[in-house]
Amino acid sequence: MYFVGLDLAWGENNQTGIAVIDADGRLDYVGAATDDDSIVASLEPYVSGECLVGIDAPLVVNNPSGRRRAEAELTADFGKFDAGAHPANTGIGVFADVPRGARIAETLGLDIDPASQSARRAIEVYPHPAMVVLFELDRTLKYKRGDFPTRRAELLRLMDLIEELANFDPQLRVKHLPDWAQLRNIVAAATKPVHLQRAEDPVDAVVCAYIALYRDRRPGDVTMYGDFASGYVITPTLPPHLVPAPRARSSTKRSDDDLATRLTRAEAALAELQREIASIRERLGG
Repeated sequence: MYFVGLDLAWGENNQTGIAVIDADGRLDYVGAATDDDSIVASLEPYVSGECLVGIDAPLVVNNPSGRRRAEAELTADFGKFDAGAHPANTGIGVFADVPRGARIAETLGLDIDPASQSARRAIEVYPHPAMVVLFELDRTLKYKRGDFPTRRAELLRLMDLIEELANFDPQLRVKHLPDWAQLRNIVAAATKPVHLQRAEDPVDAVVCAYIALYRDRRPGDVTMYGDFASGYVITPTLPPHLVPAPRARSSTKRSDDDLATRLTRAEAALAELQREIASIRERLGG
């Protein structure tokens, strides 16, 4: 059985990370692809038999505006760790039709129902809450945004933590794989953000694959936010003892708070516009 991770880009011109873990917890493959055809070609050797694919992208989206219940529930638990979920709705162009993740799953013949007993399945996952739980973080690792030295250091820290999963249950071993070593070398030698971007998605895909493995081996220790009908996200369960770090008060932090407030207002305005668009379309007959 293979456990596959897909850090799926919303747009086909952007890089998608891919990772594969075998039944013994060994990383078999880590790399990247772009368009649907190249993703499917990369996955086919690993999903023709028994498999569980963890996809970091919405698989079920049918709400016309706002966010899915899954995103609201997950953010209520993990937002304080900076690991809240981005909203998905059919008013966003990439979700107006069948979501890309569901389309790829269908092409590969994977069942996306989280309750399925099929031998070949896919589930929606989200790496950042999983990292908080697995590595007992008081805030998410800041390797996606911010100044370059911080991003580089945080990505290397994430890779260190992934390597430590060799001592965890279930076990994940990555150091033997030359492609993993190459990713480490890329990050260690990086001198600009574009170098980090080459490694970020494949590393995230390793976490996605591990969530799939974790869900298979420890089903009682995962939480499903939302449901199959409205959309869901599966992640390791947040333990009660884990609490976020206090937010430092500084001029930079105040600026971040101002931006967060502006973002909240903008999202609310966007949701209202999306509702209005949906209403107008309905009155126009679609």
